[in-house]
Amino acid sequence: MKYIFVVLAFLFSVSILAQSSPDCRCCSDKHDDFDFWVGNWTVTGPDGNTVGTNLLEKIQDGCVLKENWQAANGKYTGTSFNFYNSSTQKWEQIWVDNNGGNLYLSGNRDGNQMILRSTELTNREGKPFYHQITWTKNEDGTVRQLWETFTEGEEVRVAFDGLYKKVQ
Repeated sequence: MKYIFVVLAFLFSVSILAQSSPDCRCCSDKHDDFDFWVGNWTVTGPDGNTVGTNLLEKIQDGCVLKENWQAANGKYTGTSFNFYNSSTQKWEQIWVDNNGGNLYLSGNRDGNQMILRSTELTNREGKPFYHQITWTKNEDGTVRQLWETFTEGEEVRVAFDGLYKKVQ
């Protein structure tokens, strides 16, 4: 009897979930806003030297953009998951790397740019700061990624400036 109750409860919950979920969970135009970053890339710094490679692919039925970063020296790697959150109406990124680093960003596309920002944090000196990463879709098919750190009372610091070129 207990087994039958568990099975019925499971089937009932699956039925409700199926009825409340649309056939396509991520079909809006907003869900495609970051597609310009999908691809296999070589990334160069401002001096033109290769700083790494990055593979971005859509996973989870096209609802999530997964990033796989590999620094040119082979010692630093990272992965991010990027998705449009329909509840907040924002793009979100969760980044983790092999040095124990992590970053959470959110924001939206504005024209040819995706602009994501962290929440306000506090540095060792007690000053508030936030990170902002801007990806710019260029007319030639390249993508520029600019990571800036904004700290109260200080000049903006560039943490990363990379140009993505698709691997042929």
